[in-house]
Amino acid sequence: MGFTIGFIGAGQFAGHFINLFTLHPDVDAVYVTDVHEDRATEHMERYGLAGTFPDADSMLASPDVDAVAIFTQRWTHGPIVVKALEAGKHVYSAVPMAISAEEIEAIIRTVVRTGLTYMMGETSFYNPAVVYARERIAAGAWGRVFYSEGDYVHDMDNGFYAAYQFSGGDEWKSTASYPPMLYPTHAIGGVLGALPTYATSVSCIGVKDDRGDGVFDTSVSMFGNDFSNMSALFHLADGGVMRTNEFRRVGHPADVHESRFRFYGTDGLMEQTSTSAAESDRKTIRDIGDLFRTKIEVDESSEEFKNIDPALLNSFLSGTAKVHDRSRLPRSFDGARNGHEGSHHFLADDFVRAVRDRTLPPVNAWVAARFTLPGVVALESARQGGERLPIPDFGDAPNSLPKATA
Repeated sequence: MGFTIGFIGAGQFAGHFINLFTLHPDVDAVYVTDVHEDRATEHMERYGLAGTFPDADSMLASPDVDAVAIFTQRWTHGPIVVKALEAGKHVYSAVPMAISAEEIEAIIRTVVRTGLTYMMGETSFYNPAVVYARERIAAGAWGRVFYSEGDYVHDMDNGFYAAYQFSGGDEWKSTASYPPMLYPTHAIGGVLGALPTYATSVSCIGVKDDRGDGVFDTSVSMFGNDFSNMSALFHLADGGVMRTNEFRRVGHPADVHESRFRFYGTDGLMEQTSTSAAESDRKTIRDIGDLFRTKIEVDESSEEFKNIDPALLNSFLSGTAKVHDRSRLPRSFDGARNGHEGSHHFLADDFVRAVRDRTLPPVNAWVAARFTLPGVVALESARQGGERLPIPDFGDAPNSLPKATA
């Protein structure tokens, strides 16, 4: 017997995962709620769901729901996660984990106290370049990896204006100024998803926006933020260095890699660009870009994509790469929509496996903290003119899911 899951939030992104959880053989029923009732109803009818709830509180109070997937505004996740865990629900959360050290710590404490499953849905952990790097690093192929780079390059004009307008209503400009380093996991998660270490300190520089369109304007921003582009240099616990870029004003197309990664070791390295990738050692260099390709052709005029900005289709629709192991996935996923360079199928399956088997998912609360908190501290560093600041750490994940203490 499987379990049931309820979706809190029925925006543009949620539908992909609603579909996958509906298809999964170990999920018995899927429910949905949204502050816009019509969106919840539309998803219920489109995917044949078990029902809707009038609000999140009623869903969390229901004995018919075993787990929840949180797809609300990115700055709201932390408190909702804690509330859901305290209500006895396993939690899948879209990124980021939270937006402060206090919220992150509260999630970890609640996971320990309740013994419930928490997973952050970080796509870069399953990015083809990261899957490949993780295997090569574990095998020692590149020697000591002493320097790594992870970028998330997503221009506001390529779909983000429309996304914020869709979710933010009349006040969308106040939320579209969301600080880039508070959405760090697509870049940091790719590096630390391949390297067995974590960030200990950071110096970050923020570039103030000059577009003048009322976005990234401190007089409008609910976050008091005017940085549209940010670059951070992190010291890692193993003595190495990680550099991360979070860019929201950048002349770059939307239909190529938004996240890209590079790893430099004493015996070899891998460099990924927008169009390809290469691996080298002291004597040779070879093109490995074909291993990472996931792009597929879609009919953009389809009714299925009517609420998705065309600039975001690359994030929402992709195939899987040669480096992905599809043999571990349920056959019911074959032919189902995928996204973010083949990651969606693996994200959904890993959460189901963790709940079903009572095991820790790959991006559990402790790993999610290490993917998220460095960005939180990086933002503070930028606000202090690049001051190098220490990054708190909540330790390694336990070997198994904690037993409930309350």
